[in-house]
Amino acid sequence: MDERFRYRGKDYTQREIDGIKDIIAAYWDRGRSFISREICRRWDWTQPNGVPKDMICRGLLLSLQSNGLIELPPKLKNSPNPLLHRRKPPVIEVDQTPVRGSLSDIRPVELVQVRRTPLETLYKSLIEQYHYLGYTRPVGEHLEYIVFSYGRPIACLGWCSPPRHIGCRDRYIGWNQEQRVKRLHFVVINTRFLILPWVEISHLASHLLGMMVRRISSDWESMYAHEVVFLESFVDPERGFRGTCYKAANWVCLGRTTGRGKNDSTKKANRSLKLVFGYPLKKDFREALCGLL
Repeated sequence: MDERFRYRGKDYTQREIDGIKDIIAAYWDRGRSFISREICRRWDWTQPNGVPKDMICRGLLLSLQSNGLIELPPKLKNSPNPLLHRRKPPVIEVDQTPVRGSLSDIRPVELVQVRRTPLETLYKSLIEQYHYLGYTRPVGEHLEYIVFSYGRPIACLGWCSPPRHIGCRDRYIGWNQEQRVKRLHFVVINTRFLILPWVEISHLASHLLGMMVRRISSDWESMYAHEVVFLESFVDPERGFRGTCYKAANWVCLGRTTGRGKNDSTKKANRSLKLVFGYPLKKDFREALCGLL
């Protein structure tokens, strides 16, 4: 009987696990980092931009060990956990003169992608100061945007890799588990959307979503070497949000989350149930996400 081990939505066969054991035995003295990189090399396990999936591989190795399926060599050194000592973004003061009126009063509006640019520090500062969730570094692929009007920042938007499984989204797309695992990277989620509190411009939020729709796929391809096919976002009604701007920008309400985290084992809600909105960037998005094109 072929025993299988499941990690992050993917099944690993006993043959694959035995192959990992062989690599560990061959490079025991080289350490865990070398072993992880060697597995990525042999499996051709890379992101679309060619970067090895080293962190996912390390997580797999630790999970296999915790389940008694492999034994890893001792750590060659204890690396400090950067999350324990990560500093909050510095406070950067910006002009807070009230901005009111209509879209025509603030045009031209410039949407600037700031990831890996000097302006990324400003994005982090604004999100930390004025977004109710603050700033946390996203896991996986992500892009960050600042919206400027006449040189002044007026809004910020953040996007990153999506949750592995959202029931209402997956039913809307219609993909099976194998298709989802292979093609989830074509979906991105809007994790931060901030209009600065002194900015009151009618229809600005939906206008910015429209701007994002027209360029995010090309920006993502420039950074990560693959297109984006589907956008999603969570809206928390318990905080009084209704997703009005998403509806105005023609996003579709797909349903609600289950209120359980990704590692939940109780099958009971332990957080607020959020509305899930989606926006396909292609007419044939289902075929694209299911790998039928």
